[in-house]
Amino acid sequence: MKKFLITGIFAGGFIVSSMVVWSGLLQDASAFAGQKRSQAPDNVYPMPRIIDDRFQVEVLVNGRPVPEYAARGRRYIEAFEGAEYELRIHNPLSVRVAVALSVDGLNTIDARHTSAWDAHKWVIEPDGTIEIGGWQMSSSSARRFYFTTERDSYAAKLGQAQNLGVISAVFFRERSPIIVTPVTPGLPRPRYEDRDRVRTPESGSAGESSRAGSNQSAPKSSNSDEYPAPDEESAATGIGRSVRNDVQWIKMDLDSRPVSDVTIRYEYRAGLVKLGIIPREYPRPDVIDRRERARGFEPKYCPEPR
Repeated sequence: MKKFLITGIFAGGFIVSSMVVWSGLLQDASAFAGQKRSQAPDNVYPMPRIIDDRFQVEVLVNGRPVPEYAARGRRYIEAFEGAEYELRIHNPLSVRVAVALSVDGLNTIDARHTSAWDAHKWVIEPDGTIEIGGWQMSSSSARRFYFTTERDSYAAKLGQAQNLGVISAVFFRERSPIIVTPVTPGLPRPRYEDRDRVRTPESGSAGESSRAGSNQSAPKSSNSDEYPAPDEESAATGIGRSVRNDVQWIKMDLDSRPVSDVTIRYEYRAGLVKLGIIPREYPRPDVIDRRERARGFEPKYCPEPR
């Protein structure tokens, strides 16, 4: 199977849909791969019955992991308004994986809201770790993640505010290379069924967007009436300052069924308190201080009882 590597400016002004991007923003090389919808079998979802819980996704603020709270069968973290953050992602396997990574329901590469299979994905080397700290805006730049209000969020600016407050990562394993055995003269050629065609994705056609982060073609649907309008109290992710982040695209052949997925919910402290994730802080009298201020006598007479 042919593999392609495009460096610098994309050749011919287009990319192949099943290619992957390498990142330099953030430590170590990373990448993502996209698969055509037609390449995914009917059973690409639901998620697999066995999930590998060795895959790790951490939210970093000032370079340190934010404490997590386990509740309601989910993982929660506290958001800190105005703070920039990165996502540190670890691949525990001895093969490359591609991870579909979304923040507030938007792909971090092209700001689209799709299935995990259809999404462009970051690639992680065997037993590797990457840090993703922003929305990929072009082949050489990204804009930082930061905690802000729903109304100020990147998703709200794009009219996609239905999935705020969630970080999701879905991991797909790279398939082993297909070894083609030469056919002995006189022997019939093997038959290839439909499922075999899925193993070698067709390359995309010319004319596709060459910018991973371009959101000009991203759907901008208005919020449904069933969803409350974005507010100024709940946490979401904004689109912050621009930083250098060079990327490349490579072609990958992925297993159609994910090996793991990680979902993290984030809220400001007040929201975590309302959900019962962290206890409410009640003011308590300082008993020791009261006792320290106690005196045995006052220069007064005994008062008359009421």
